[in-house]
Amino acid sequence: MIPEKLKKGDTIGLISPSDSITKDDLEVINQSTCLMEASGFKVKFAKNALKNTLGYGATAKEKAEDINHMFCDKEVKAIFCISGGFNSNSTFEYLDYDRIKCNPKIICGFSDSTSLLNVIYSKTGLVTFHGPTFKALTSWQTEYGYQEIIKRLVEGGLKIGQEGEEYQIVQEGVARGILVGGNLSLVNEMTAGKYAIDFTDKILFLEELFLETPPALASNYLYHMKQNGVFDKIKGIWIGNYDGSIALEQILLDTLEGEYKFPIIKSNNFGHIDKKTVIPIGTMAKIDTKSQEKIELVENCVK
Repeated sequence: MIPEKLKKGDTIGLISPSDSITKDDLEVINQSTCLMEASGFKVKFAKNALKNTLGYGATAKEKAEDINHMFCDKEVKAIFCISGGFNSNSTFEYLDYDRIKCNPKIICGFSDSTSLLNVIYSKTGLVTFHGPTFKALTSWQTEYGYQEIIKRLVEGGLKIGQEGEEYQIVQEGVARGILVGGNLSLVNEMTAGKYAIDFTDKILFLEELFLETPPALASNYLYHMKQNGVFDKIKGIWIGNYDGSIALEQILLDTLEGEYKFPIIKSNNFGHIDKKTVIPIGTMAKIDTKSQEKIELVENCVK
């Protein structure tokens, strides 16, 4: 199930499923608001988006109320997570998945939003978007994220990233599969349990923030995923940014120990960096390490 494109004149709804919004955040959020309004869009904050009821954010029910309401609000055509942080998974049991399924629309974010994006796709079949948060549209030094939002969500473009970006071949091969993934630590949390991701025949994309996840902890996450059968199910892996002292692809290879033959590629066009290509979770993609386009979307993700 794919959502409708974002068009000029449409309203973008803002939610805060993770951390609370600080005073410093508000200045950047205002810059992003000005950017999107100048581009012809309207911006609408959810009722609880700026609340800090618990001292570390709104309550799980307040966050879920905002998500449910934004999906039902006929005025809102796309939903952006304002920023990342922690515990968007607290909303899972309070989300109205039937309501979301009946009101499909764009929802976009990254980092902690990984949990929310994957659970919505898993429970409803709605394609969701791993890309800039609303704050990240202007909190980095370039317009890369904004350009990718326009390309994917407004124009419906299928090209991953921009011209001249390099891809490293970590392991040769060809694979087709539905894209799932995002932040490594959050994907690791969703390997088992009630809200587990179905990794069967998927292409898994992963990025991580080194400041929060040093190599040994990244190894911990990857081994936990291996021990829970994730790598037995997937068709391929696409690694994004990780500015660690040891490369994430090396940590991954140490974990896999030569037991798996699926293709693995590495790029620096998504993650906790200014380059954030918009990756549709729930869309078919193809990895071909011998092709000029190492990874490509093979079906539309908006209509």
